[in-house]
Amino acid sequence: MAENTNFIHAIIDEELAEGGRCYGKKVHTRFPPEPNGYLHIGHAKALCIDFGTALKYGGLCNLRMDDTNPTKEDEEFVDAIKEDIHWLGFDWDDRFYYASDYFEVMYEQAIGLIKKGLAYVCEQTPDQVRENRGDLTHPAVSPYRDRPIEESLDLFARMRAGEFEDGRMTLRAKIDLASGNFNMRDPVIYRINHCHHHRQGNKWCIYPMYDFAHPIEDMMEHITHSLCSLEFEDHRPLYNWVVQNVDIEADPRQIEFARLGINYTVMSKRKLRKLVEENYVSGWDDPRMPTLCGLRRRGYTANSIRTFCDKIGVAKVPNTVEVALLEACLREDLNENAQRAMAVLRPVKLTLTNYPDDQTDVFTVENNPSKPEDGTRQVTFSKHLWIEADDFMEEPIPKYFRLFPGNEVRLKGAYVVKCTGCVKDEAGNIIEVLAEYDPDSKGGNTADGRKVKSTIHWVDAASAVDAEVRLYSNLFADADPDAGDKNFLDCLAENSLETLQNCKLEAALAEATAPASYQFMRLGYFCVDNKDSKPGALVFNRSVSLKDSFKAK
Repeated sequence: MAENTNFIHAIIDEELAEGGRCYGKKVHTRFPPEPNGYLHIGHAKALCIDFGTALKYGGLCNLRMDDTNPTKEDEEFVDAIKEDIHWLGFDWDDRFYYASDYFEVMYEQAIGLIKKGLAYVCEQTPDQVRENRGDLTHPAVSPYRDRPIEESLDLFARMRAGEFEDGRMTLRAKIDLASGNFNMRDPVIYRINHCHHHRQGNKWCIYPMYDFAHPIEDMMEHITHSLCSLEFEDHRPLYNWVVQNVDIEADPRQIEFARLGINYTVMSKRKLRKLVEENYVSGWDDPRMPTLCGLRRRGYTANSIRTFCDKIGVAKVPNTVEVALLEACLREDLNENAQRAMAVLRPVKLTLTNYPDDQTDVFTVENNPSKPEDGTRQVTFSKHLWIEADDFMEEPIPKYFRLFPGNEVRLKGAYVVKCTGCVKDEAGNIIEVLAEYDPDSKGGNTADGRKVKSTIHWVDAASAVDAEVRLYSNLFADADPDAGDKNFLDCLAENSLETLQNCKLEAALAEATAPASYQFMRLGYFCVDNKDSKPGALVFNRSVSLKDSFKAK
């Protein structure tokens, strides 16, 4: 994490100062994901803030699964969350908790509120609660607000015992039915839900609402700073009310920051789940998804994502970041660290008619010019090569300097060749390009100093490795698929995935395994697919193109 400060750090600095509310304490934060889906790039921002703040101040950060709503929760998501956090480079040591660890404590604290006259059992249906919520000039209404304490205690115990069906009763905090903040109009703090819990089984049929559970969890773990996204700002008075009225000795403070928005992306977990469950994508780890497992499969590095989170900073005002900035962070990281290789995605054969049939040249090339310590590799060259189909035009367009009859190009690191023509099949399709090589231009330099305007890449046909290559682009064609009344599914791009078969790779990639990343010269950055690629059946994903559209802007 960079040393740049932000408004959260400014608050903490003030509170750590002598006389401040946290003077003499260790900064203690937490990351509390709900285990009902996979983490996405928005969670990465929260991760960097929660764990990064603790690191900055030499404090602690807990990992806590907020499993208070068992409907969609599963241990699969718990394991995936842990994996993603470790992949990003953060660790919680032995401070791993579940909200369900505190269910008994929460229940006892709810009973305590009833005994204090600060909570009551309400029998309004959800529809009646909405109808009686009031507006800015009319208070909310509940006919059960003055229910006797003993009666609420009895009903709450029977709710726990499973006597009532879902939705029949709730436990509500008794705060202020006329509050201008609707979250304070006697909010529901417990509801009935006869649902199997992934850890508690069928022990509970009542579950605390997040607004009640969240502060209690923080208090139980002695959290000093509960860092949340901005959507919880209006809930902070309720957070503080719970802290002030339950019988736990702790004083956490909630601070909100703007959540991450990226164009051409949705980050609603509900919408991402819909994409997965209705097969618009291949899974949570589809490389077009903004999930961390999807980004990892696409070839994003942990460093690039942390750099991205650092660049966007921590703000109080919501904003939308261009996806091009995320791509630029990846491109910057891979340019420094990815090995170079030659690959031909849309191959056409190039035959050097004057090259000896039994001759093979071997060229030694650097694996990564940015990192000499990565060493070198050997690349073979022979009479038959593969080149990109668009590196040849029988009738060139203006300013086209690649192969066409009579023109010379430099084959990257090898020889200068001059095109002499092509061979077509019966349908008129070009199946072979013909050229002559200059034997005095080994290494790509002409003996007489003549200028060659273009350099193209190639792969030796004698040693080439076949592979499938997947070209990914934005999943959505609309820059703001969440805007207004849009159906985000209507905004899906038609061609966000293009799969190319029988691509030709240089021999050095035959044993490539995930998570290796490469810069395919002139084409972009690619990684070995961590799910489908196998020895003898390689699959590569394009992580990002070479063109830096963000800097171009």
